[in-house]
Amino acid sequence: MAPKHRIKLKRAYDAPAGSDGKRILVDRLWPRGLRKEDANLHSWVKDIAPSNELRKWFGHDPDRWQTFQKRYKTELAEYGDEIRELRALANSGTITLVYGARDEEHNNAVVLRQVLETE
Repeated sequence: MAPKHRIKLKRAYDAPAGSDGKRILVDRLWPRGLRKEDANLHSWVKDIAPSNELRKWFGHDPDRWQTFQKRYKTELAEYGDEIRELRALANSGTITLVYGARDEEHNNAVVLRQVLETE
């Protein structure tokens, strides 16, 4: 379990800050219109992003949020090594999970942070 205060969330389009620590892109697709040199990323872990099928089904529809969370957590169970690596990074300092979605409350980074902090 990673410390809660060490895992931040931030939109890819928001300017990087020194307080972000290691910035990790957690989307399967590169954020539209964002230049790689402007992203200031430590890594891109696209493999643990929601599957294309789940991402398209969800479509950032808040009415599907509860089901999306359950389905995404099921997918994340397949990526134990990657989850352990992210927890280790958070245990050694601040990390920021970077995502492209407009909705700051209903996106995969929110679910991933829950998993990193609780399981």
